[in-house]
Amino acid sequence: MNEVKKFSLVKPTLQTPFHIDFEWWQENDRNWRVELRSLLCAEHQAAFAELPEDQMIDWIDPETAEVQQMDGLEHALISHCARREGFLENTTMVDAVFRLLLANGNAPMSAQELGARLNRPADMIFAVSQRQCAHVGAGTRRAPQPSSGYDLTDAGRPARV
Repeated sequence: MNEVKKFSLVKPTLQTPFHIDFEWWQENDRNWRVELRSLLCAEHQAAFAELPEDQMIDWIDPETAEVQQMDGLEHALISHCARREGFLENTTMVDAVFRLLLANGNAPMSAQELGARLNRPADMIFAVSQRQCAHVGAGTRRAPQPSSGYDLTDAGRPARV
């Protein structure tokens, strides 16, 4: 049976927050770990060379002290490699947005915020994001069910792009 894709009249704007939807990326790109590994610093490339592909770690939220299982590769990128000097330099705009989201701990950022940090026009980042989100696994705040377009069924938050 074909799955029905839901659409909404809600359209993203320059203020719509984007983040990297790792779950979507894992489901839609078999080589997603290769891309993430290529972004690791030399120290973490060596550390992850001998570890299993899907090494999970226990991460403690500094605000709530809640222990959560987290992908070790994602954690290393977000907490260390993406914060190193030069991580955002000499790259395409799409890759710069992806890397900035990593450097920002994957906290949602709007096109306006991304533009200000990357020193590029927000409307250009927004236009590129609309064409390239699926390529890099970026999306707006994600609703729990798969969706194409926007769906406001999850507490008023739009689904991934």
